[in-house]
Amino acid sequence: MTMTTQAPTTTSRPAIAAILAISLAATLFLFWLIYVHPAAGTSGEFAFLPALDAAFNGLSAVSLLMGYTFIRARRIRAHRAAMSTAFGFSTLFLVGYILHHALHGDVRYPAHAALRAVYLPLLASHIILAVVALPLVLAAFFFSLSGRIPQHRRIARWTFPLWLYVSITGVVTWAMLRMARG
Repeated sequence: MTMTTQAPTTTSRPAIAAILAISLAATLFLFWLIYVHPAAGTSGEFAFLPALDAAFNGLSAVSLLMGYTFIRARRIRAHRAAMSTAFGFSTLFLVGYILHHALHGDVRYPAHAALRAVYLPLLASHIILAVVALPLVLAAFFFSLSGRIPQHRRIARWTFPLWLYVSITGVVTWAMLRMARG
């Protein structure tokens, strides 16, 4: 399988603009869902979603690390499979996250619980970097799938650590919230 590489052209601009628009729309939707939209108010239905979402985040992190290992060994097909798997797990996480927040609303860390001073900055960094990572992940996939490997490499250097951090801190914040709420 031969890869073609292209120099950056103006044909990338519409795709990058679409990626940025989709990322902005997704971010605004999530903020609206969490902070404005009233939850459906279901009691215990789908109570398993946060744990499942944490599992998806953890599996995404594992897939990312595998993808990194594969690309370092120049195993391109295995790298693509691992990164596609990470993308799939992250997508499943997002679907579960949206469903959970639509049904249950925002879940707050108890005001007087231990480690609140650690949890809130960790959560803030997780959220901010997730917003930054989304368009980078989409752009990295666009460049890879369109054969623009030099551009893919340049953006992947930034995307990988952000995406990995977001995946890992998603699991950590879930565990901290679970422990604090009992």
